[in-house]
Amino acid sequence: MSDELLTTAEVGQMLKVAVTTLRQWRARHLGPPGFAVGGTVRYRKSAVERWLAEQEQAAAGGRVSA
Repeated sequence: MSDELLTTAEVGQMLKVAVTTLRQWRARHLGPPGFAVGGTVRYRKSAVERWLAEQEQAAAGGRVSA
């Protein structure tokens, strides 16, 4: 399976949030799932898109989740 790996900065640009926000979310186990590769955090593009869709569904259903 080929899935683009994104940096924290790229995900920040994609979601229009600061890199520090993504780091805080990761530390608190919120936000899109990321993982370390050689000491650097990466995010699968499909996982970020799935997380974003889940946030949209939660907002539409009246639930709020980070």
